[in-house]
Amino acid sequence: MSCYFIISVSLEPGKDRADYDDYIKLVRPIVEKHRGRYVVRSEGIEYMGKDWRPDRFIMIWFPDRESIDRCFSSEEYRRIMSKRENTVDSQAVIITAGEMYGDDRDKREGKMG
Repeated sequence: MSCYFIISVSLEPGKDRADYDDYIKLVRPIVEKHRGRYVVRSEGIEYMGKDWRPDRFIMIWFPDRESIDRCFSSEEYRRIMSKRENTVDSQAVIITAGEMYGDDRDKREGKMG
């Protein structure tokens, strides 16, 4: 079943962003090699609360959980991950795709969520 890999990124104050910018350039072909597809990668965030204020969000679709595991445990990814770890604070979740609201079955059964 397909999955979404969602990451929030907060830039570390006083850290040089050059390594993170390099990481961004290097990680995309690795993700794509493992059948990942970027859905969102944006710093255009509107905050709805006071306490959680990441600088960037990334959402990547993968066809299955195994593809995520292979991608982020690959040797080529391990070679670049320190560029991210040393410059930003990031949190990630994996969400397994479920049913979409508003699909035909929901319409037939009169469900709206």
